[in-house]
Amino acid sequence: MHRARSTSISALLETPSELTDGGASKSAVVLMTRVRLARNLSGHSFPGWAKPAEREKTLEPCRDAVRAAAPMRRSFSFDIAELGELERQILVERHLISRELSSAKSGAGVVISRDQAFSVMLNEEDHLRIQVLRAGLNLRKAWSAINDLDSALEERLDFAFSPTLGYLTACPTNLGTAMRASAMMHLPALVISNQMEKVVRAVNQLGMVVRGLFGEGSDASGSIFQISNQTTLGESEEEIIKRLGSVLDSIIEHELNARARLLESDGAKLFDKIGRAYGILQNSHVLNSGEAMNLLSLLRLGVDLGLFPDSSRSAIDRLLIEAQPGHLQYAQKGELEPGQRDVLRAERLRSEFTSFARPDFGAAGAGKN
Repeated sequence: MHRARSTSISALLETPSELTDGGASKSAVVLMTRVRLARNLSGHSFPGWAKPAEREKTLEPCRDAVRAAAPMRRSFSFDIAELGELERQILVERHLISRELSSAKSGAGVVISRDQAFSVMLNEEDHLRIQVLRAGLNLRKAWSAINDLDSALEERLDFAFSPTLGYLTACPTNLGTAMRASAMMHLPALVISNQMEKVVRAVNQLGMVVRGLFGEGSDASGSIFQISNQTTLGESEEEIIKRLGSVLDSIIEHELNARARLLESDGAKLFDKIGRAYGILQNSHVLNSGEAMNLLSLLRLGVDLGLFPDSSRSAIDRLLIEAQPGHLQYAQKGELEPGQRDVLRAERLRSEFTSFARPDFGAAGAGKN
């Protein structure tokens, strides 16, 4: 049996990834696209109902099948029970495992591709939760990639499937295609102009759901929201992708229009927010996680508006992840009290922004949308 080691997490952090190493630098509003599939083994209890021995029994064939698939060669593989709390938190902060899997006691694992674009959770709510992450808005590329991986796994594993209900899943809302597609969107102008509540209502009426940065139950730190489909039964994968893509295009348009209106109606106030954020990040000595996210959000908006070089966006996207509590504490090699984390976070961000370009307010609106 493969056993996870703490050095494996170090190796993962040292390896260039899809979301932290420049991939998102070209995208203004959409930080990340994700497509996820739920799959279960025929003839076995769902993980939530299975006894520990059965969970262990299903873990190994699932892991072997995943690691044999082409995108997962040279992958990272972890037994969740053998990871420390900080290591689990890092995987959550990188969107590689769910908060539910991070609390698993035994018989659960995850296999992560070398570039962290593919992640397969084992024995979370379902036997397999397959996901593909793509920087920016890339729904169709993500769907194509996960479809190929799903086909490769289906050659090795017998998935539970009903001709009338589709793929059988632990939660009835995932029946059918068992596919959830989502985009992580940066929507600061809609937040600043108090339009997000209206957007959320409209999205819900279209059969989509809006969540915070880390999914259900989390808040929208840094004006970052996840928008995903809510139903999977009765629609094909192509129909889900098309419908979600249409909703995302509409939200992008609303966000860009909100930015234009803010510039036109109260540009000085918007520039003041961005300028203050720049100053705080360069000079603050205490920053909690929420403050840091909101400040980084404003600088990302500044990049989109042309106040900072376009190349700065990827550095900000990386810091949105690396300023999270788990990453900070792991780099410090130990758990810290919240106050200590806030000091360390401010120190790290001061260091990062010492050489950051000054905002060019005369170039407002020159950024690419």
